[in-house]
Amino acid sequence: MKPSADQPMAPASKPEAKPGAKSDPKDDLKTLPLPEVEKKLESSPEGLTQAEAQKRLAQYGPNELVEKKTNLFLKFLSYFWGPIPWMIEIAVILSGVVGHWPDFFIILLLLVANAVVGFWEEREAGNAIAALKAKLAIKARVKRDGKWINPPARELVPGDVILVRLGDIVPADARLLGGDPVEVDQSALTGESLPAERKSGEAVFSGSIIRQGEICAMVYATGEKTYFGKTAQLVQEAHTVSHFQKAVLKIGNYLIILAVALVAVIIGFAIYRGDAFLTTLQFALVLTVAAIPVAMPTVLSVTMAVGARLLAKKQAIVSRLVAIEELAGVDVLCADKTGTLTQNKLTLGDPFSVNNVPAEQVILNGALASRADNNDTIDLAVLGGLKDKDSLKAYEVVHFQPFDPVHKRTEATVKAKDGKTFKVTKGAPQVILELSANAAQVKPEVEKAVNEFAARGFRALGVARADGDGAWQFLGVLPLFDPPREDAKATIATALAMGVKIKMVTGDALAIAQETAKKLDMGANILDASGLGDSKKQEDAAVAASIEKADGFAQVFPEHKFHIVDVLQKRGHIVGMTGDGVNDAPALKKADCGIAVSGATDAARAAAAIVLTTPGLSVIIDAIKESRRIFQRMT
Repeated sequence: MKPSADQPMAPASKPEAKPGAKSDPKDDLKTLPLPEVEKKLESSPEGLTQAEAQKRLAQYGPNELVEKKTNLFLKFLSYFWGPIPWMIEIAVILSGVVGHWPDFFIILLLLVANAVVGFWEEREAGNAIAALKAKLAIKARVKRDGKWINPPARELVPGDVILVRLGDIVPADARLLGGDPVEVDQSALTGESLPAERKSGEAVFSGSIIRQGEICAMVYATGEKTYFGKTAQLVQEAHTVSHFQKAVLKIGNYLIILAVALVAVIIGFAIYRGDAFLTTLQFALVLTVAAIPVAMPTVLSVTMAVGARLLAKKQAIVSRLVAIEELAGVDVLCADKTGTLTQNKLTLGDPFSVNNVPAEQVILNGALASRADNNDTIDLAVLGGLKDKDSLKAYEVVHFQPFDPVHKRTEATVKAKDGKTFKVTKGAPQVILELSANAAQVKPEVEKAVNEFAARGFRALGVARADGDGAWQFLGVLPLFDPPREDAKATIATALAMGVKIKMVTGDALAIAQETAKKLDMGANILDASGLGDSKKQEDAAVAASIEKADGFAQVFPEHKFHIVDVLQKRGHIVGMTGDGVNDAPALKKADCGIAVSGATDAARAAAAIVLTTPGLSVIIDAIKESRRIFQRMT
């Protein structure tokens, strides 16, 4: 992120460097050494004063993305603009001029009814989506005047020192100050399902979630200058005209040409024959009214409005009425993996054990080295893998040492019911092997198992146990993965039977994408998106064909998603896109039918044409079926 894009230019009246002022590309607030960042932001770990924060708030604006709102009156008037409305309006004027008042009022009523129905339905959908934004009102822990306060996150400014802890949504782009590393869930931004470790000095981005630890951080970018400012820009750049709108425009243009030609012929004959002007005008009116499907826009709008109500009952809010027709015609659906095809929840797989140790014993010892209170995703996954949830009651954890990045493992001292004490540990397999007395004996098979898990996109944990004062003995390896949604496989099969090809799109590694695709019977042709270029790049025919034939895409960034949708559209496909994260928003807007799934971020909801309020993919198939029935009524 270049500083020129990080923050606004300092006022010209004050030539001295201002916080985040424009500078050399090398002076990147995301990567510069912390002391230099503090100097540029004119701040310190003690934070800002309230007076300085207010001054900067006026300078940089609130910490929020500005949503461009259309004037309601202009939005209503837009329904009177277009080839068919123009012709209807001409017919209204001609009816008034010749005094055909019944025609005048009937045609005018149909014109206004079409506008009112379309405007009202889209406004109601907008209100429903706005009601889903309750989660936005988050607060931040900020140090002002040396004291910790909790103002709304929108009041944050560059230079503020914030405290983020377990479960917090990071309120702005910030650099971590001194302290222990934290685990950060960036799935809403990058699509990666596993948390990433961030150390002191590294950057964390607005919208990510702290999954483990707590640390202070210095804000360096707010609002539209944050990491997904580029994403927001892509959303604004994405404009599409629906196939329905194109068809109506085509009909309208054809009818205009036909009507104008025939009216010209009538006027020509009238002039040649010397007919009275009023008589000629009456003939022109009859022809114009006959040439225009006056009721067509109203009938279509009412049909789509009724359809939108039916879809709402199936937990799909339609924010743009033409999305119903687009959804009916979708033949390629780009589905975001994390949270859409999968549960976005780490789950324990089938363990690997050494020396014939029962798999359940490996899980039990791993669970004893875990703590539910920490709310750590890995610990919760291991505990969730226990078949007998009451088995832990037979043990008392005397001492627990949580995970830290130096030792890379957790350790617990445990007392059994018979009074015997033993220790258990879990962590990175290579670390656990180094501890274990039986490492030389089991190392080859353990490394083979870890490599096999890695090839399938699983994260591996080693488990060891030491009885009394004895040496550590390696027990086995626990694999962790993000499982598919229960209804995903059946939904994909149903979609295929309906002529809709599902393509997986994910920010995760290729191996993880391939394993997920394999479990869902989606096909094994997963492309690495890193070589696909971005939205500004024109693909050659071979690469475009590979995108069209691919079953999915891995290691995808926002511009890749946008680009994939663009390429598919250029190859004649009607493209649907499902997603939930900020990173999905540009592609949701660009797609013929963008679908924000349940629990989606506000950016995704705002960009989507359809917003789902219930989890899973099956609701999408129901919506496609319903939209096809609606479209059949319209045609």
